[in-house]
Amino acid sequence: MKATPSPQQLKHEKQLAAEAALRWVRSGMLLGLGSGSTAALFISQLGAAVRAGQYQIQAVATSLASEALAREAGIPLVEPRRGMRLDLTVDGADELNTELQLVKGGGGALLREKVLATAADYLLILADSTKLVPQLGRFPLPLEVVPFALPWILDAVAELEGKPVVRMSRQQPTEPARTDQGNLLVDCHFQSIPDATSLARHLQQIPGLVEHGLFLGLARAALVAQGEQVLVYTPGAEPQSLPGFSAFP
Repeated sequence: MKATPSPQQLKHEKQLAAEAALRWVRSGMLLGLGSGSTAALFISQLGAAVRAGQYQIQAVATSLASEALAREAGIPLVEPRRGMRLDLTVDGADELNTELQLVKGGGGALLREKVLATAADYLLILADSTKLVPQLGRFPLPLEVVPFALPWILDAVAELEGKPVVRMSRQQPTEPARTDQGNLLVDCHFQSIPDATSLARHLQQIPGLVEHGLFLGLARAALVAQGEQVLVYTPGAEPQSLPGFSAFP
C-alpha cells in the first residue's frame, strides 16, 4: 500500500508544481488565477516574478481570497468584460484522473473557477501526488446552490445517491458556509463517480443548482508533483517528465 505523504512532503510537492507552472507564463498574457493552497503558491511565485520584471501580465482571480493575495503580490488585476478571453488559467483540483476530469470546489470557489476555466484558451491544473486518483468520487463533490432551492436540491441529490450535506462555516460552525456570491454549498458524498459525464448532465437539470464541481473537458494539462518529480498529464497521452516536456507554446 502506498504511503501517504507527510504534510511537509505535500507542501513541497505543491511548491514544485507551482514553480513548474511558471514555464507556461509569457509576458503579455491575460491570466486566470485559481483558488486553494496550490494556486496560492503559484500566485506568490508569479507575484515575485512580476516584481522582478520577468513578466508583464494582467490577471483575473477566481475568488476574493485569491484577488487579495494577487494584489498583495503585486499582480495587476482587471475586471471581467465582454469579449474577454484568458490566455491561461492556472488552478488546483481536489481530485483528477488521467483523463483530466476534475473535482473542484473544496474551497467554495467552484462557480468563478468554472467561469474562468471556460473563458480560458488553456487551463493548467496543479496538484500534489494525493490528488491523482483512479476514479473520481472519494472527495465530496461540491455544489453551489440558491438558498431558496436548497430543500429540493437535497432531495434531488439524495435520489442520485449523493448523500448531500450542507457545508457549515468554519468561522461560525452553527451557520452555513456562503460563497463569494452569497449562495450555499452542498457537499455530495458519492464515494465513487464511474460516469462523470452522466452525473454532470443530471446535476445540470436540477433547478436552483447554480454550479457543480465536476470540470469535464476543460483542462489541457495537469502538473502533478510526486516526490521530487513533476509529471505532465495531457488527455489521451502518457504522462511525461517536465524537463523533457514542451510547455505552453
